[in-house]
This record gives sequence, C-alpha cells and structure tokens, in this order.
Amino acid sequence: MPGVGRRALLRAGVGAAAVAAAGGGLASIGRPPAAAAGGLRVGYLPITDASPLLVAHAHGGFASAGVPAGRPVLFRGWESLAQAFLAGELDVAHLLMPFAVQLRYALGAPLRIVAWNHTNGSALTVGPWVRGLGDLAGHSVAIPFWWSIHNVVLQRMLRAAGLTAVVRQEPSAEAGTVRLVVMSPADMLPALDTGTIAGYIVADPFNAAAELRSVGRIARFVGDAWRDHACCVVVVRQDLIDSAPHAVQAVTDAVAGAQLWIGAHRRDTAGLLTSGRYLPQPLPAVTRALSRAATDPALEVGNPGWHGERIGFGPYPFPGYTEALVHAMRDTVVDGDRRFLDGLSPAGVHRELVDDRFVLRSLGALGGPGAFGLPASLTRTEEVQRP
Repeated sequence: MPGVGRRALLRAGVGAAAVAAAGGGLASIGRPPAAAAGGLRVGYLPITDASPLLVAHAHGGFASAGVPAGRPVLFRGWESLAQAFLAGELDVAHLLMPFAVQLRYALGAPLRIVAWNHTNGSALTVGPWVRGLGDLAGHSVAIPFWWSIHNVVLQRMLRAAGLTAVVRQEPSAEAGTVRLVVMSPADMLPALDTGTIAGYIVADPFNAAAELRSVGRIARFVGDAWRDHACCVVVVRQDLIDSAPHAVQAVTDAVAGAQLWIGAHRRDTAGLLTSGRYLPQPLPAVTRALSRAATDPALEVGNPGWHGERIGFGPYPFPGYTEALVHAMRDTVVDGDRRFLDGLSPAGVHRELVDDRFVLRSLGALGGPGAFGLPASLTRTEEVQRP
C-alpha cells in the first residue's frame, strides 16, 4: 500500500486489521476491476445514505454501464469499512467526507472522491426526557466517527447551547460539558434505550427507528444546521482511476442514475432496500427515513425553509462545501491527531481530493444539473447556521 505505512495507519486510528491485511498479499485494487471475482467490489454501512450505491446494484446499473459488480458488502462501522478499502479489498465505498479528508492528508491514502452520495439524511436523536440541548450537560452523546459531519455539526449545536464537548473525561452538568463517544450506528439505539447515552447523532434509519420504537425523539436534523450538506461521498482509489477509468465512469453513471430514480420512487426504494436485504432495518423505519415530507412541529427547527428533514440525492461535489468543511474541521474536537489540518488550503483540498470529471459526464448524459434540482452554474453559497 504505497504511501501509507504501518505506523501511520496505527497513529491515525485505522486499526491493526487493516495493517495486517495490507501486508498480507491481498489483490491490488489497481488491476482492471473486471478481472476481480464478481466484478467491482463495493462496501457500505447499513444506512439510507448508501441508497444510491445499493439501488445501482439492485437495478444492474453497474453492469449496464459496462462493469459488473458483486453484491455490496455490509460493514458495521466506519473504521472497518476504511480498513477494507485501504487494504484493497474494496474498489468503491461510500465514506464520511471528513474521514476521506483525514485519510488523504493524515495518511497519504491514494483515494479520490468522485461524487456525492446524498445530502442531508442525519439527525440528533435524544432520550424522551431530554427537552432541550441544555439537558445533555453531564451526559454522553454518541457519534459514528470522530471525522464525521455529525461530530462537526453536533459540536456547533452544543456551543450554541452554551455547552462544551469533552473527550475521555467524565462530563459535568455543573461545568456544562458533554462527553462524546464513538459508537457503531447499530449499537446506538440499544445504548439510548438502556440509558448508557443521552443521545446520538447519526444517519437514518437509526433516528426513524428510535421514533417508531418510542426510544427517543429527534431533537434536530443536521440539515437544519447546515443546508444540504454532504455526509457521505463515493470514493475510489487513484489507481482505479489510472488503470480503469471506464470503471469509474460506470460507477458515477450508475450512482447518478440511481439518485434520479430514488428521487421519484422513495417508497419503492424503501421496499427494494429492505426486501432485497441490503438494509436490515424494518420497512417502516426505512420508509419514514426516505419519505419525510415536512418537519414535525415538535422539532427544534431553526430554518424551516431548508427542509433539513428530507434526505436528498444529487451527485455533484460542490467546491465551496469542501472548503467550508475543512474550515469547520479545524474547530472540531477529536480524540486523535489534528495536525494534518495545519497549513491545508481548503481550495487546494478540493482540487487534490475531488475528481469531478466523471460525474460531470454523468450529469450531462442524464439531462444536466436541472434534472437533479441543481443550479445550472453548479455553484452555490454554503448556508450554515452560526453556533
């Protein structure tokens, strides 16, 4: 795994399994993907953010675009997904965008973002006894990963409520501190139900599931704090781009086509994902997550016109978002080394990390930006509520 050493992997918190796999003679992702058993190898977490990749597979979109793909592989947590990707066990994955930044600049990992997978789709869910964010003081809140938009936005929410996020120390109601803990999304709802945590911020359908089971309530959608933010992006390795650009084009074509279909068939998508066993959650939770039409009046909504409750599907990676995200990551507390952010040029990060050539061709073939509700200029101004 050129450019990514064993010590660097361990320092960055990408576990020992990845290090062992990287040195174990696994097949290289750089070979033509059609030569791999089963075609393209896709990895995902069981969240609605992964819907475009999953629908693309279910509809045979990769094969129709010229490159077959095996059944996507489900991972329980972001670290294990990243381990498999870095070790060359996967060709394509949906990954937390801040995590992609960390892997590229902390480890020198040879990955590129080729499309956004979705916008919005996450929320802060709290125990029924939590009436306002101030009630979280002295308690723990779970996040899916340190380098996630969830951690970035949660800390902005906490600061706005006069609270301080802490790591590896007991939280104090008197001091107004909230302890952050990393937890697999699948473990969050049980932890909330048992009182181990007071809340969690994560992608759906884990928020919808808590509502339906009366375990928790949604305090705020992440999209109500950062309009149409990208949580997860589609990543490939640079050597796949170099050796098999046709495969990368097939990926963006299939993902973009799936996004258009999902936008017009949200309830059908929920049925497809659950009946096909791509997502293990029950149909009502997935349907609720994909089909929210309006904000619940009981929610704390600061920007009702943003419709942050509704997951969106548009593949174009806006440069301004990358730049704003890098700035926001600098203000975010993590349990790990943040020095890789020092001296980074936010605009330079977008140029180096994102390759939009393929998705631009996909957009052109599918009716242009307007077909996805995107501006024809493919420019936008980031709208983020100040903490």
